[in-house]
Amino acid sequence: MTNFSRRKFIFTTTTAAAASILAHGCSSNSSTSSTSSDAPSAAPAANVSTVANAPKVETTKAKLGFIALTDSAPLIIAKEKGLFAKYGMTDVEVIKQKSWPVTRDNLKIGSAGGGIDGAHILSPMPYLMTINDKVPMYILARLNTNGQAISVANKFKEMNVNLESKGLKEAASQAKANKKSLKFGITFPGGTHDLWMRYWLAAGGINPDQDVVLEPVPPPQMVANMKVNTIDSFCVGEPWNAQLVNQKLGYSALVTGELWKDHPEKAFAMRKDWVDKNPNAAQALLMAILEAQQWCDRLENKEEMCKICSDRKYFNVAASDILERSKGNIDFGDGRTQQNFPYRMKFWENNASYPYKSHDVWFLTEEIRWGYLPKDINIQEIVAQVNKEDLWKQAAKAIGVTDAQIPQSSSRGIETFFDGVKFDPEKPEEYLQNLKIKKV
Repeated sequence: MTNFSRRKFIFTTTTAAAASILAHGCSSNSSTSSTSSDAPSAAPAANVSTVANAPKVETTKAKLGFIALTDSAPLIIAKEKGLFAKYGMTDVEVIKQKSWPVTRDNLKIGSAGGGIDGAHILSPMPYLMTINDKVPMYILARLNTNGQAISVANKFKEMNVNLESKGLKEAASQAKANKKSLKFGITFPGGTHDLWMRYWLAAGGINPDQDVVLEPVPPPQMVANMKVNTIDSFCVGEPWNAQLVNQKLGYSALVTGELWKDHPEKAFAMRKDWVDKNPNAAQALLMAILEAQQWCDRLENKEEMCKICSDRKYFNVAASDILERSKGNIDFGDGRTQQNFPYRMKFWENNASYPYKSHDVWFLTEEIRWGYLPKDINIQEIVAQVNKEDLWKQAAKAIGVTDAQIPQSSSRGIETFFDGVKFDPEKPEEYLQNLKIKKV
């Protein structure tokens, strides 16, 4: 019997941990909404906060990591548009990481050891680090929803491989019989891309642990690996799926919002000890990132966002590889196209930034499903430790987000996946028991 089966998950918000953060009071001069607000101003002079009631930060320094993926844009924009400095964080470094394992290792040692204090990160990773690596982490915000894709080699077009993976089942069986198993690239074991790939394969009757090989590959190396045929498919964020299509090396079988509408994706997470030591600085960082998320979600800013992110020091790709999918215009690469796609990457719209605890319950349940976490962990307890949605609410209010625009519940309720499977966050074990393919 697992701990989460003994009682329902209770969704509550806590404020005690954030008490010191509001000691000085924080507010912004501009009102914001879920879809529009004034664009952030240009970078202010160094070491000068441009907000009268900005938090009185304990430090002006922080080192934040990012992977070259479009969903890291809020960190990059917060830096380039001077939003960190606006709230008193004048010495923030936004540092490119080579891979998710490197991000994890740099978080483990922290900036004091030459690493980083926080990062743009796969949403399950702070939990894996807290539980498996014994490095306590906080999730302070969700950075985005949607915006990933599962891409496959051109050879699978004739098998009609798209949202349904069952067309791969025979190919996977034949390859396995010939001792040349199909290989599927994922970015980090137990990360979001791993979970999307596993869910997609399992929904088509393919056991991801027995019928194929899942191969960890850093996001910027996905296309190169497909080009030399070391992988047959991959799941990753943009711009790498669009780049694969642009180079005519493969196509997008699906975008992940089709698997699960407005699914949670990346998070902004920091080491617990850094936040506990610097609560006001943590709030200042969070305020800047939330404001950057609002800016990134405005259609009129997409071109500038992509131009900034495409720079060599960030993504080092053509801005055209980022722009169209950021707008929701999808060329799947197999003749299908979609304009104004409802499952485009969202940074702020539809509460994309708010870190719903119910979503973290699903992540932990899937980690148990595939054997990344033991089945007897106390899901409620660990989510309460890591998910700091109370700090998100404090920061949102401080930049002018009204109470009406802030979720009143930390649960988004029952979620429905593309194959009709439902997940009730109050009954995670029931969901787990009903899954046909799993490791546990």
